[in-house]
Amino acid sequence: MTEPVTVLGLGAMGYAIASAFTAAGHPTTTWNRSARPAPDGAVRTDDVTAAVTASKTVVVCLTDYEAVRSVLPPLADTLRGRLVVNLTSGSPDAARELAEWAATHDILYTDGAIMTPTDTIGTASALTLHSGHQTEVLSALGGNQPYLGAEPGRAAGFDVALLDLFWTSVAGVAHAFAMARSENIAATELAPLARGISDLLPMVIDEYSARLEEGKHPGDAANLRTAAAGMAHIIETAEARGLDASVMRAAHTLAQRAVDTGHGADGISYLTEMLERNVPENATRGG
Repeated sequence: MTEPVTVLGLGAMGYAIASAFTAAGHPTTTWNRSARPAPDGAVRTDDVTAAVTASKTVVVCLTDYEAVRSVLPPLADTLRGRLVVNLTSGSPDAARELAEWAATHDILYTDGAIMTPTDTIGTASALTLHSGHQTEVLSALGGNQPYLGAEPGRAAGFDVALLDLFWTSVAGVAHAFAMARSENIAATELAPLARGISDLLPMVIDEYSARLEEGKHPGDAANLRTAAAGMAHIIETAEARGLDASVMRAAHTLAQRAVDTGHGADGISYLTEMLERNVPENATRGG
């Protein structure tokens, strides 16, 4: 028999996680702060201490780290010697703080980040990052479960960086459609060409990451001076039509700052180094 697992939290993702553990043959006990049904085959209890006692592995998927901190500390003695796998989204610093708390109470701690929607959980499409204590229990969630190392904040670090890329891109899609519609171009007309633009991103990601490793930012194909000029045209057009251009203004401010400090001929990948140089020296940095 596969090992018993307890799942704390039965929101949409917690429910999917509990379902996947049950489907994989793990005896699964669930708890939720409010009354919610458990998946078929799982046991539901209103007693969180009883839920934790039922398994050596406790998977946590709550709203945020504030919720996690309200639930786990009162259970410190019960959790001693057990493994906590925290799949709640949060910052790398929050993950490290929780890992430190766990260590002081002899609790093993894994911090994880689920990078795919609820309907992928338990399928080959799932992706769950984890760091801290390495565990095989996440294999029940399906797909890939890359282990990113013993430093507990690394999974959350990957998570926030990847979500930064996603949400910035999504904001760009929303704004592009608004720009098109202001010119009586239907979103469905723009979409096929927009997909072509998105196809450039894998090349940009690979090229810029290689440049950052080398510490070189050639601007022979595209430089920051040209990029800043292009952004200015977008801002001018958007604002002339009454569209909010604050996201593009923020990007333009970064590019123009690089130009103004003598890096106009550098490639756009230089912006990463410029952003890093503006981090205060006394700021806490992970890893």
